Amino acid sequence: MPLSHDTLVLVADGRKALFLRNEGDAQQIDLRTASHREREDRKNSDIKTAPSGQSPAPAGTGLSGGTMGEPDFHQQEEDRFAKELSEKVNKMALAGEFDELVVVAPARTMGELRPLWHKEVQSRLKGEHVKEMTDRPIGDIEALLLGEGSPPG
Repeated sequence: MPLSHDTLVLVADGRKALFLRNEGDAQQIDLRTASHREREDRKNSDIKTAPSGQSPAPAGTGLSGGTMGEPDFHQQEEDRFAKELSEKVNKMALAGEFDELVVVAPARTMGELRPLWHKEVQSRLKGEHVKEMTDRPIGDIEALLLGEGSPPG
């Protein structure tokens, strides 16, 4: 995928986000880190608020209520991080901080981001890659964007 000079590349998951800029041009990608964000992965005891509850029995069924499963607090934190990230990207688009955007994220994160994009972000979105790449070197991200096959890992 050819990337124009200064294209913003967002590489994210539910815990980490890298904002990269193409300092090169369409023929030679040269990604440089513009900024990054990372969410602390807290322990269960730090984010749990109460034990699992009881669900009420359906009215008029004569059935007893059941135990509700415990929510996945880590997933809730990841989803919240994706929401905050979408808000940041929306503000950047509205402020004219990028003309083109490419997003690289795993399916879950991509699914959280897509419906939250402002129309300005949607109009500047030039590509998406559904892949976990936050812990990969920039060279692997460049290879992915150039379509040089899937980097190992």
